[in-house]
Amino acid sequence: MTESVIETPRVVIVGAGLGALYAALKLAPHPVLVISPETLGEGASSAWAQGGVAAAMAPPDSAEDHAKDTETAGAGTVDAAIARLVTQEARDRILDLTALGAPFDRDAQGDYVMSREAAHSRPRVVRVKGDQAGYEIMQTLISAVRACPSVQVIEGVIATRLEVENGAVTGLWVESAAASTGRVLIRTPAVLLAGGGSGGLFAVTTNPPRIRGQVIGMAARAGAQIADAEFVQFHPTAIATGEDPAPLATEALRGEGAVLLNDRGERFMRAIHPDAELAPRDIVARAVYLERQAGRNPVLDTRQVLGAELPKRFPAVAEACFSAGIDPVSQPIPVAAAAHYHMGGIAVDDRGRSSLNRLWVCGEASSTGLHGANRLASNGLLEALVFARICAEGIAETVPVTPAESVALSFPAGGAPVDEVAVARLRQAMTDGVGVVRDAAGLKAALRTLAEIEAKAEREALRNMTATATLIAAAALIRTESRGGHYRSDYPKTDPVQAKRSFLTLTEALAIRSRALEEE
Repeated sequence: MTESVIETPRVVIVGAGLGALYAALKLAPHPVLVISPETLGEGASSAWAQGGVAAAMAPPDSAEDHAKDTETAGAGTVDAAIARLVTQEARDRILDLTALGAPFDRDAQGDYVMSREAAHSRPRVVRVKGDQAGYEIMQTLISAVRACPSVQVIEGVIATRLEVENGAVTGLWVESAAASTGRVLIRTPAVLLAGGGSGGLFAVTTNPPRIRGQVIGMAARAGAQIADAEFVQFHPTAIATGEDPAPLATEALRGEGAVLLNDRGERFMRAIHPDAELAPRDIVARAVYLERQAGRNPVLDTRQVLGAELPKRFPAVAEACFSAGIDPVSQPIPVAAAAHYHMGGIAVDDRGRSSLNRLWVCGEASSTGLHGANRLASNGLLEALVFARICAEGIAETVPVTPAESVALSFPAGGAPVDEVAVARLRQAMTDGVGVVRDAAGLKAALRTLAEIEAKAEREALRNMTATATLIAAAALIRTESRGGHYRSDYPKTDPVQAKRSFLTLTEALAIRSRALEEE
């Protein structure tokens, strides 16, 4: 494989989602290079987000109430200081997006239309066209980034490895997103990772195909500390059509009054939680999963509360249903629990700094402590916005503004693509052993499969996936309790002693894996 080196004073941002683009704008006039595997707006989880952005926009709601709901949903492991920091800034981020042109829904008086989602004590989710928030906000940011003279975007390129010297990140190795026989080291004064989470490591997911834990794994392989890896959120209402990835039926539907039924016509959530369909996501997802495992085919019924209004008010949901031959106006929507959001990620402090110098992280790739064991609905986009601003500020204080020429990358054609058979095997092992319901035997089986895949992996991208998957499974194995998105059938109760965040390096996770496999 041919290698080359490029020196640039530009700050390198990895990712094409909301956090990456918002940070690029906030860094102006610092010269920025955005590395995106696809055309901006494609392949980023942000663009697929339906619900919106959680924010206390006006009384009687408050940032304090929002923080309390965040802590309650997080099942005992939320960093309270981070929850206050993020929720207090939420209103300003919404106003900033509005000033950039984000077309949030407004009522006749010009006030923001607020939706209520699970585990929120009141309506506080700012939305766009019902279920178009992610797409519309991303379009606004893409236009702004394309027009920003300090930002250069290179598309069709993936980051594969961090260059580290004496505990500090000095550069980033990149390759063509298509098969290539070359790679380039970009030497840079600062790297911001904003390349998404890990949902695509599971066979049943709502995440775009490229969101498979590569950014987290890349940082872990460089020595960065990873936090809360075991906490993966499974969305309870992925539309069960057999598609990969699965389309999403937004939680806002349940906020409007849609109900979950099984094929006996039973509204099963009533017997499980006093908030029924609006219980925390982990509880609803587990209930949906167990109904499906029992062969009772759960569905989301919107007919009574929305009826013919659904296509107009929730066009993305309607389109997904119609394309699968389902008429949501007259039929209930079949649903399944699907990997949706990773609460864990690269550990960062309240300034967005990782354990490696000159490496900042924001968005789903990070773990700030905001989400705890179970993310409060629509806090994901909010966290990305707030920490994108924080990271940009920190980088700007560290890196001087220096004129920069455009970066030109070229890669020789050819080369072998990532082994898709191995990727499919990895994803199935994660769904089978590290999914909605876990136990020691399943986790150990997954770790063994991951070790076998890793041993034969030839591409950096696959090694990054196996690293993240190993961290998730290892962290899940040593947390011998059930909490939030992490449920162990062999340890079904919550243990107060374990009401704390988890921190692992990849070296530690590999040691856990080795011990587990020796015990088999």
